[in-house]
Amino acid sequence: MADTLAVETPVPGAPQVPRSVRLAAHAAALTLAPSGLWRIAIALGWDSGFTDEVLGPENFPGEGSPYLIGLSLFAEALGLLTLGLVQRWGEELPRWVPVLGGRRIPVSAAVIPASLGAAFVTFITFTGAFGWNDADNMGAVGSPDGAHYWLMTACYLPLLAWGPLLAVVTVAYYRRRRWGR
Repeated sequence: MADTLAVETPVPGAPQVPRSVRLAAHAAALTLAPSGLWRIAIALGWDSGFTDEVLGPENFPGEGSPYLIGLSLFAEALGLLTLGLVQRWGEELPRWVPVLGGRRIPVSAAVIPASLGAAFVTFITFTGAFGWNDADNMGAVGSPDGAHYWLMTACYLPLLAWGPLLAVVTVAYYRRRRWGR
């Protein structure tokens, strides 16, 4: 049974997803992992270099830990939805889904949220990148410096690719579903 679940059976008549688009979808999902792992490490008590009253190491693990872990898991779940744009379950609901199982997913039901998400994520991440060192961000008193600063920057840098990768995969999904390419 495990072997049959691992095989991706294409929807009848559906064109194949190009390898480059599959790679882009997986890359999009993975762009969130470094920042998520960084937040989870803080939640579990790792000293990230913050000395302010909110993210200082004396607060973790603590009351804010579930928030940081939840935020990381939620963000990764959103990133993993990108895989639906290259998998069968993004074109046809699995049969085990109550009431709607086995039905084709309307193209707009996937393309509209994915397009809005790509635009929003691109805007937020690029705006954040341009203000990364501002006084109310990483330039604030109590923010990490030195190696901690560079590690945090390296963990958040991949997020810049999330929106554009999601956009590429969304366009490919739309073209494949609408025009059979």
